[in-house]
Amino acid sequence: MAVGDWLSGNSVAFWLMVTFLVLCFCALGAQQSALNEVVQSTLSRTFLGSQQVLLEVQAFLELSIPKMPSVNSPRKWEEYADRLRKDILESIIFRGEAKKWRKAKMRVEWLDTLEGNGYRIRKLRYEAVPGLWIPALLYEPEKTKGKVPAVLYLKGHEPKGKAAIYAQAFCINMAKRGVFALSPEWLGFGQLNQDGFAHGCMNQMDLCGTSGLAVFYLSMERGLRVLLSLPTVDPNRIAVTGLSGGGWQTVFLSALDTRVKLANPVAGYSSFFTRLRHFKDLGDSEQTPCDLATIADYTHLTALLAPRPTLLTYCAYDECCFEAGYALPPLLEAALPIFRLLRRSDALAWHVNYDPGTHNYEEDNREAFYRFLALHFFNNDPNFPTGEIPFDGELRSEEELNVPLPEENANFNTLAKALCQSLPCDAIVPKDKTAFRRWQQKKRRQLAEIVRAKDYAVSAIDFGTERQGEITARFWQLRMDDKWTVPATELERDGVKETVILITDEGRKNVAGQAERFLAQGKRVFAVDLLFFGEMQIEHQQLFALFISCIGERLLGIQSSQLTATARWLKMERQSGHVSVCSLGPRSSVIALVAASLEPNAINGLELHNSLDSLKSIIEHNWTVEKAPELFCFGLLKAFDIPQLIALISPRPIERH
Repeated sequence: MAVGDWLSGNSVAFWLMVTFLVLCFCALGAQQSALNEVVQSTLSRTFLGSQQVLLEVQAFLELSIPKMPSVNSPRKWEEYADRLRKDILESIIFRGEAKKWRKAKMRVEWLDTLEGNGYRIRKLRYEAVPGLWIPALLYEPEKTKGKVPAVLYLKGHEPKGKAAIYAQAFCINMAKRGVFALSPEWLGFGQLNQDGFAHGCMNQMDLCGTSGLAVFYLSMERGLRVLLSLPTVDPNRIAVTGLSGGGWQTVFLSALDTRVKLANPVAGYSSFFTRLRHFKDLGDSEQTPCDLATIADYTHLTALLAPRPTLLTYCAYDECCFEAGYALPPLLEAALPIFRLLRRSDALAWHVNYDPGTHNYEEDNREAFYRFLALHFFNNDPNFPTGEIPFDGELRSEEELNVPLPEENANFNTLAKALCQSLPCDAIVPKDKTAFRRWQQKKRRQLAEIVRAKDYAVSAIDFGTERQGEITARFWQLRMDDKWTVPATELERDGVKETVILITDEGRKNVAGQAERFLAQGKRVFAVDLLFFGEMQIEHQQLFALFISCIGERLLGIQSSQLTATARWLKMERQSGHVSVCSLGPRSSVIALVAASLEPNAINGLELHNSLDSLKSIIEHNWTVEKAPELFCFGLLKAFDIPQLIALISPRPIERH
């Protein structure tokens, strides 16, 4: 038969076969598309209340905030105050390498002098910690008689720093009154406005086991030392004041260092209880430092100012934070009884600013300070002016007030890079099998302590079951110790014997592709959103994450404990057999590694996507705490890096993609 005849005779059969195959492929495509829609719509379903996670976070935090102690004698208060100061300094601020920084000799370099009208401005720089220099200006009265007062003027989140008009106005007015004023730059602002000084970078040091708060504290304390070193300054008349972050600095330094004899924080802080209800008060890294609220609230710090003269200034219509109407009363409620107990109720005063009433340290607030200073440092001397002294034509530009700094001035990021070089401290994993097992047991206990791991009991609430084609979907709320409600979506075909827990940085509604892959492998998929992911996200959650560490908990510990509790529940209550975890993203992958390290029985293996090779990359890429709050767990890198966590999980399998 000729080829042409064969083609002619079989052409119909040939094209029928092609058509059949095309239809099969179309049917398979339609079937796959339908499956995609089922999986995606199922995973996208939400079933937590709109405010449920926020309310749980608030309740969790509120239970742990310390309340003021009940004391009934001056002696008992002084004993308590001394002990609390010591505990905050030693247990909260000067941890890790910061202990050495505290004892380091301070270097001060005096530079140019600018002549003013009845005063001079001396430029200087001083070392807060080794290698980190703070530029500052000393406003020095031209003529002094005997020992005179001095003021440490601290700034907040002010882009122009020490060159801000209101800062210059205050310091000029002090010098014209015969009072020294030191105006140092604040970390991250003015001349120190650099990426490495972003306040969220301080937590890189926390990760290394050294308190980033120490840099803030020493930058203030060293400024106080500069003033006390001046031969004509009266050490019994040292005042501290500042706006916003400067107000926070004022209460923090003055509460912990009794060399400060008068304090006037301006619109700078509120109680942790207040912040739970007024979210614009939620503080950034230094305002909400790790573990502070295990022993003290800002009510305690305010009371620690007693019996020294204290003026609390707040603004009536503050658009930024710390409005007078809600921020001031709890502080007075805490501090007034202590001032009365010490028979110095006259030393505590407050001023509410109505003109302009916004976030400011303008003339009305400055004059409140002048009056308070006149009363307590000058015995209301009529020759001490309490009104603003004109300073027309005396303001200077940022360039004029700039202080030369070393080219390689340290910052949070460079300090953290130096700290992490030798970490983890105990990096060697034993090769001997017996020694290795002992190492695992020891390091597992250490990890649990570092992340504050919990053994949550799970109470599951079934939110319904649906069958779509060959896929069965179940919806769960997993109640954990009546503290947290973790939403989960379960997907399976008939006859599954293995379960994969899916977690992702983007939330469970975005894991459809991975879910379909595991379903095709005959595995059950259990997609969950852990705290601050997916359906468990809330507004301001980065700040709430700091709050969690402030009360002594660790977000990483909560999340990993939610994951281990889920795995145990699946293993025991759902009889799920082999349970593994698949994580998508660097944050979820660290959570998965920690969870598997802590739970050797219920988690049988890991599959990690886009995971970190080292925790040090957080520092190398200069991440701020806002980017991945759980990864800045205090002291984690001091004891563990990714290789050590992987060793803790051995011999269970880990796939990395």
